[in-house]
Amino acid sequence: MIKLAVAGSPITHSLSPLLHTTAYELLGVPASFTTEEVTDLNFGEFYFKAKEAGYRGLALTMPLKEISIGFVDRVDPVAKQISSINTVIFESTGSIGLSTDLMAFKSLLTPYFGKKIAILGAGGTARAAIGALKGTGSEVTVLTRSMNRHDQLHSAAEDLEISFLDWLKFEEIQDRDLIISTTPAGATDGLSIISTKADFFEVIYHPWPTELAKRYQNLGKTVIGGLSLLVEQALFQIKYFSQKDFDFNEMRQALLKVGHEAIRK
Repeated sequence: MIKLAVAGSPITHSLSPLLHTTAYELLGVPASFTTEEVTDLNFGEFYFKAKEAGYRGLALTMPLKEISIGFVDRVDPVAKQISSINTVIFESTGSIGLSTDLMAFKSLLTPYFGKKIAILGAGGTARAAIGALKGTGSEVTVLTRSMNRHDQLHSAAEDLEISFLDWLKFEEIQDRDLIISTTPAGATDGLSIISTKADFFEVIYHPWPTELAKRYQNLGKTVIGGLSLLVEQALFQIKYFSQKDFDFNEMRQALLKVGHEAIRK
C-alpha cells in the first residue's frame, strides 16, 4: 500500500483526499491518503517523519509551497522557475519537488496561448499561471496591491511581456481575452463589471461560484472554476504517485463528478 498525504493549513476543507482516493480505487491501487494540518513552522518535522515512515508522496497546499523547496533533495527545473512546489515524491535516490499547479495551468490555458491575459494577485498561484505561459507569446497584465513581487513574477517567465496595474484599475482589463483570479475567497467581491470581452478563470473552488464569477456567467462569458484546476493538478500527482498510466480524459470526468457532488453538499 502506498502512503500519501495532503498537508497545509487550514486543511479540513480539502477535496484532495476524496479525489485521490477515488482515483486509486478506479486504478486498483491500494493507497492511504490522509489529511495533515501542517504550518510553515512545523513543516520540517512533518516532512522528515513522512520520509522516515515510507511515504510515497505529499500534496502540498498553502502555506507550504515555498518553504518546502528548502527540504526536498531536488527541485524540478520548471518548479524552480516559479519558486514553488505543491508535490513531493519520495524515491530511493531522494525526494523531488514538482509543481503540478503549473502543469495544470498549462493544460487549462492552452486555448489562450498567445492572447492577452490579465491576472489578479501576485502570489505563488500567479507565478504558476505565468510560468505556464512561458514561451507562448502571451501578453500578461498583473493587477496587484503589492509592488514587492514584480521580480519574482518576471522570473517565472522571463520571455513574457508583463505589465502591472493597480488593483483599482479592474475596469481597464476588460478588453483582455482572459482574466485569472488567483486571490483568496472574498478578495474580489467588491469588483464589478458592466460589460467585458474577457473569459474568467477563478482558482478557488469554495465558495463557488464567487460573486465575481457569477457576474461573468451572467454576461454569458466562459467561466473556469477552481475545481477544474484542483482536478487537473491532481491528475498529474496521481500519475506520479501511482506510477500507472491512465486516460486523463476519463479520470478527469470521474473526479470532476465526485468533486461537484461534494461541493454541492
